[in-house]
This record gives sequence, structure tokens and C-alpha cells, in this order.
Amino acid sequence: MKHLIALLLLCTSAQADVVTPTRTLRPGTLITAADLTVKAGLQDGMFDRVSDVAGQEARIALYAGRPIPFEGIGPPAVINRNQIVPMQFDAGGLTIRTEGRALERGGIGDRVRIMNLSSRATLFGFVQPDGSIKVTQ
Repeated sequence: MKHLIALLLLCTSAQADVVTPTRTLRPGTLITAADLTVKAGLQDGMFDRVSDVAGQEARIALYAGRPIPFEGIGPPAVINRNQIVPMQFDAGGLTIRTEGRALERGGIGDRVRIMNLSSRATLFGFVQPDGSIKVTQ
């Protein structure tokens, strides 16, 4: 009877697919569908569809055969560290545009630190699709 119960429990446990890389991917690597495979697994916090991962960028080292965690990938970087980027600040009808130096890499929608080239002040802003930074503080 114990064996029958154990067999029933094994059969009723939910099997989920997890996406794994076919090769080790270094941080900053653009991930393609050819770099991915799907394996059966039981892990939460991991991707289960190749379409969710393909086209993204590895944020951490992703090892072949290991599931890809949600925080392990992100949108491809639009700006690189030390790149000169246009910045814009909008508040109450006032718009200020200038240039700044990106202090870190960032993809569309990422919050990054930038340095105003005129004042040398460090600011924060969000990366826009055109590669500019919308300053928030």
C-alpha cells in the first residue's frame, strides 16, 4: 500500500519545463533561440518558454544545462558604461537637455547612474528606447 501511495504522489506532482542554455553564456551576451533548450524540471523562479528568453541579454553567467532564473537576464543594453548620452529633465513645464556620461550599462527601462558633464553631479535616470536618459533625480 505504501508503494501505491508513493507512486500516486509521483504521478500527480506537476512537471514543468525550464529553459536552459546549451552552452555557457557570459554576462552581456545576447541570447538567441539556438543557445537554448527546454528540459523537464520542478523549479520556481525560472523561465519555462524559449520565447521569453530569446533576444534578451545575460546579466549573470548562465551555465549550460542549468535553468535560467528571472533575474539572470534582461533587455539588451542600449547604453554602455562611460558612453556620452543625451539627458533630459522635465518638471512643471521646464525642460532641461544636456549631455552626461553613463556610469553603468543599461537596457530600455533600466534605472542607471549618470554624471552631468557640466556640473559633475551624479544623477539617476531611466534609459529610453532612443538611447537617451530621462532624468528623475
